[in-house]
Amino acid sequence: MTDALVIDAEGLDKLSCNARANPETGKKTLKAKTVCETGFRNMTYVRDLAPMLVGEPPALLGDDSAPNPSETALAALGSCVSVGLLANATHRGVTLTKIEVEMEGDIDISAVWGVGDTPEGKRLGFSAVRCRVTLAGDADDATLQEIHDNAIAWSPVVNTFRNPVSVDSTLFTG
Repeated sequence: MTDALVIDAEGLDKLSCNARANPETGKKTLKAKTVCETGFRNMTYVRDLAPMLVGEPPALLGDDSAPNPSETALAALGSCVSVGLLANATHRGVTLTKIEVEMEGDIDISAVWGVGDTPEGKRLGFSAVRCRVTLAGDADDATLQEIHDNAIAWSPVVNTFRNPVSVDSTLFTG
């Protein structure tokens, strides 16, 4: 038998109840800091965790030592969907034994970070992303579909991809 994928159901219930009673407590500002190590190798620091290496493949002048930024965005999407699937299943009393989220995205990189093909109106970033979710557990297919649909609908990262987000940048010199 495959091991059950579990989280703290009581903790999830408390988190859920608190979010319903005090929605403002769910509004957070997340932070990350990225420092160029050399070439296209970047170390990204989040909270007090070990730094995450992000780079580029040789075709994009990198050393292929780490996922590139766009692949990291897909990884964040898959991880967020996985978290949502397990939370939704746990909330419904469903035990999952398998969660796999495969992502692929279509992207045009011909702008070469602003030094390549840059005509007015060119679409940058992903033009399409596809997720393939595989679930196994002690629920029927209809229930697994409901868990899937709710996790996708309420995923913060899915919604970041789907909805316009303002990005402000300020330059500091020195």
